[in-house]
Amino acid sequence: MTDTPPHTPLKGWNHTPETPLNVSPFFQWPLRPKEMVQWVWGSWFLISEKLILVAVACVSFYWFQPPLEQSKVLAFDWVLWMYIRNLVLMSVVAGGLHLYFYTFTQQGQRLKYDPRPLMKNGKQFTLGGQIRDNMFWTLASGVTIWTAYEVLMFWALANGYAPMLTWAAHPVWFIALFLLIPVWESFYFYWIHRLLHVPFLYKHVHALHHRNINVGPWSGMSMHPVEHVIFLGSVLVHFLVAAHPIHILFHLQYYALTAATTHTGFEGLVVKDKNRLNLGTFHHQMHHRYFECNYGSLEIPWDKLFGSFHDGTEAANDRIKERRKKFGAG
Repeated sequence: MTDTPPHTPLKGWNHTPETPLNVSPFFQWPLRPKEMVQWVWGSWFLISEKLILVAVACVSFYWFQPPLEQSKVLAFDWVLWMYIRNLVLMSVVAGGLHLYFYTFTQQGQRLKYDPRPLMKNGKQFTLGGQIRDNMFWTLASGVTIWTAYEVLMFWALANGYAPMLTWAAHPVWFIALFLLIPVWESFYFYWIHRLLHVPFLYKHVHALHHRNINVGPWSGMSMHPVEHVIFLGSVLVHFLVAAHPIHILFHLQYYALTAATTHTGFEGLVVKDKNRLNLGTFHHQMHHRYFECNYGSLEIPWDKLFGSFHDGTEAANDRIKERRKKFGAG
């Protein structure tokens, strides 16, 4: 079977990006320096989720974070302050995207991947409906465990249990760490995601997230508490890798808030007939529909190495169907 031509839409979708999807040029041979620079530039500049979240982390640290000295001793007041801040951040991001794209339908179907609406009702949902279910697990469990990890890391930094990085001592590494955290996230996410698809963990934990076959902004952090503990545990790397408090905030905000943006269900935000801000990823959207594919992201090609990569073509779709039959998922 020959590959589907690059611009042939995959059947059953309202919108698809150009296919076949490609992994990062940093993992393609021969190396193409120009494409590598373009990849980094496109991921970070001029307006990107990553750069916006660096700004959010800085604002959080300088205006909405208790002094590090205060974190030496656990106390209800400063922990509650951090929880409220995170509750507001998640509500603004996930809630704002939901209102814009789904409640007020400001963009209609433009750049929307799945033509179907979100599910209003369903016995599989804890509170009877997809949006209510997603909001409950995101806010009640997700924001709580996100905050708990922040509290742990700030307490550890304040008491010298985790290594501290400063701008004055290591300015180059200080900046480089912002670039490396998303790479670590991609590495970490693939492996914990594969773990969560082990039958026992899938049935008792990860199946809650997969209630969302068609995803929306509240779906990204709609997980079982055990999955939140595993998923957000990415930040524990900073017990080994020195970080500044801003890096800790960025790390967890990046993990939590991009879970909402990447599950938006739309490729991006259209302003004056142009996609001005990339949001939902088709790569992961296909995982929710086809299940046995795209466990990781495009930054690190684990899926290509282990045969679970769906590049958005009909040829790949046929191959994934066979894979689903082989693994009993079809």
